Amino acid sequence: MSEPLAPSYPGGLSLQVRRRGRERVRAMLGACAGNLVEWYDFFVYAYASIYFAGAFFPKGDQTSQLLATAGVFAVGFFMRPIGGWLFGWIADTRGRKIAMVISVMMMSAGSLLIAILPTYQAIGIAAPILLVMARMFQGLSVGAEYGTGATYISEIATKGRRGFYGSFQYFTIVAGQFLALSTVTALQHLLTLDELRAWGWRIPFIIGALSAVVVFYLRRTMTETGSEKAMHRKEAGSLKGLLAHKRAVLLVLAFTAGGSLYFYTFTTYMQKFLVVSAGMKPETVSIVMTVSLVSFMLMQPVFGLLSDRLGVKIHMLLFTGLAALFVVPILTLIRSVTDPVAATGLVIAGLAIAAFYTPVSGLVKADLYPASVRALGVGFPYAIANAMFGGTAEYVALFLRSNGAESWFYVYVAVLAAFAFVASVAMPELTRHGYLDGSGTIKGNTGFRRDPARRAKALPAEVDTGSA
Repeated sequence: MSEPLAPSYPGGLSLQVRRRGRERVRAMLGACAGNLVEWYDFFVYAYASIYFAGAFFPKGDQTSQLLATAGVFAVGFFMRPIGGWLFGWIADTRGRKIAMVISVMMMSAGSLLIAILPTYQAIGIAAPILLVMARMFQGLSVGAEYGTGATYISEIATKGRRGFYGSFQYFTIVAGQFLALSTVTALQHLLTLDELRAWGWRIPFIIGALSAVVVFYLRRTMTETGSEKAMHRKEAGSLKGLLAHKRAVLLVLAFTAGGSLYFYTFTTYMQKFLVVSAGMKPETVSIVMTVSLVSFMLMQPVFGLLSDRLGVKIHMLLFTGLAALFVVPILTLIRSVTDPVAATGLVIAGLAIAAFYTPVSGLVKADLYPASVRALGVGFPYAIANAMFGGTAEYVALFLRSNGAESWFYVYVAVLAAFAFVASVAMPELTRHGYLDGSGTIKGNTGFRRDPARRAKALPAEVDTGSA
């Protein structure tokens, strides 16, 4: 909630306002730098897997090896609900800052383990087992990062600029993907194919592990946004308290199912789709995806500013409606394309649709909950739907391809987008009823409608944004 400004000093800005501005910049830097490193570490696995698949899963052809590594990628996603629950509880009861510090150190440990892991040839079946364990560790970390990060950014942002501030969460997610892809692309030009398969694939994981240690020190100086009042409420961080907000939980599940599946289709899976389906060379695909991801990354603050003018609900309707209508024709055209320039244009077109969603993704979820269960409410349902639909995107696509039914994957993405469109229609207008800037009167979240006196008594606490 906004605080009164301090008395003005010569120059037009108060000392207190300027101090808050500097603190907000430092806080955003810590949150975004950590977010970037976490997602670099998580996505570098997807981009490097084409080179280390044979080291851990030596049997079978390329498609079966990629299926195996995609399965391990999905395992990381299935650990995210546990991370979302555990760190949601920590963030809502102990503070956003401590949850974010712990999560980045866990990601560093997972990356280091993958970097030094012996191959199947050296230790046999223990190699893929340890790889799965490392991905489980990283999955816990990423499960923590999204919920606490979205909560933190939405609380540190100022009213009327939350879409712009929120855009930097996906800006750094995409930047992490871009840096992961750029690292792999650079190694493709510096090392031979044999060197990449033998040891070169380990380099990106070492870089990620070391970078996470740097972010640890940045996050230690972040401003805490969780209020003591919210953290000491009886329902803080509890599943029982979360389930009092059933409508919000269902909306988060629906938005994440459609949004995550669409996002991962055009980012992580697209790298393999252009190789195995469109028949392009891996080096060419890396350039296509680099240009596409940079374009998508630069869209984030622009679409974030647009959301502050149009509103979150309109953005959600545009994303889900356009995705449901155009994902099938876009993917069909990409599969048949041979020109890298045309492929780049089509991928950017698909990502431009996603840009209506990504800047407001965390904001729309955070605005559905009061501060006492916000991190848990954002992170836990998101992680469940993300694991079920985002984390399995590659596996489902490759499985359908191996069974000669690849086009059914396009329909699958369209159906989930249509489902999210229905949820967007049903979503309340958050500027009026949300918990960050509105009245905190989202229908169906509590039983207050049945007891007006209880509602009037509890409402002031419910609309607390949690901001420091």
